[in-house]
Amino acid sequence: MLAIEAPSQTLVYFKPEGEITTNSDPEGRRTVFERLPRPSQGRWIAIGRLDLNTSGLLLLTTDGELANRMMHPSGQVDREYLCRIRGEVSDSQLENLLNGVELEDGLARFSDLIVGETTRGHTWYTVTIMEGRNREVRRLWEAAGAQVARLKRVRFGPVFLPKGLRSGQYEQLNEKDHRILREDVGLSPSAVALTVAES
Repeated sequence: MLAIEAPSQTLVYFKPEGEITTNSDPEGRRTVFERLPRPSQGRWIAIGRLDLNTSGLLLLTTDGELANRMMHPSGQVDREYLCRIRGEVSDSQLENLLNGVELEDGLARFSDLIVGETTRGHTWYTVTIMEGRNREVRRLWEAAGAQVARLKRVRFGPVFLPKGLRSGQYEQLNEKDHRILREDVGLSPSAVALTVAES
């Protein structure tokens, strides 16, 4: 067998609210895959999901090894969100969210929390989590008795949502950035595919 470099593609997509992160939906809702170009080989794998009412950065790749490592808790890849919270949250509640809150699927917490501006009964927060459990950010705020009015992911690991990218648009990472993503989670710079050598 010969080991050859398999070219992979990775996209940064600005997911709008109202799209779901699955290939098809029995209810006929729009999926993120409907706006994406066809990859040169393989298929797009979403690195984690964003729920229907969450917007922002979604990474998609044809590199299954990268997707698995970035999604797995052992990869220690942090995710950063901008949250618009309705009502007041006390300092002690914020402290609890940093120390850990017991959810139905175990202990969860924000690894970082920055308070932003308050306008018309809403406060903006920037929060970071180390896992990507289902609706984890929303459930953490709900555990503090807070209501999430808007939720937007702005960073996944070393990748930030590009400033010029508009909702519903995507950008393809270049080969160098793809290598950096792999190295960031402890993988070799390039994905390798095994092919049978001709005799």
